[in-house]
Parts: sequence; C-alpha cells; structure tokens
Amino acid sequence: MSEQREPHIAQKSPYAVELEAGKQYFWCACGLSKNQPFCDGSHKGTGFSPTGFTAEKSGTVYLCGCKHTAKPPYCDGTHTKL
Repeated sequence: MSEQREPHIAQKSPYAVELEAGKQYFWCACGLSKNQPFCDGSHKGTGFSPTGFTAEKSGTVYLCGCKHTAKPPYCDGTHTKL
C-alpha cells in the first residue's frame, strides 16, 4: 500500500455542519471520504487517520474542506491560499 503525502482537496471551502453537544465525530483528514467532511474509512492505506473530536456544544460549525487547516478539524481559511 502506498502512502499519500498530501491530502486530497475535497473542496476549497469549509463544510457547514450541525453538531450535537457531547457526540463524537471523526473528521476526514485524507480528503477521500464519500461522506465529507466525515470519515468513511477511505483513508486505509494512505498513511492518514481521521481526527476524532467531541462537539463542545450543539450548533453549526465550519469543518475544513481543503484538508490543509492548521486547526483540524476546523476551517482556518487556508483554502484561500491554495
């Protein structure tokens, strides 16, 4: 299996998603998931692993779509420089 060096850019904008407080989520870090921005296991063999996190509060958050954020899983605007 070959390791991917850079994540695939799923989209050059964030994903606005509704999260539920206290629930655990797994953000796709490789960019290959068909269930963006969440992991569906497509990272297997790429060298990437999903980023697990628990929502602190319920509501809309903006998760990174370009997969190059410095603050995973959240968008930090990096997509504007790609």
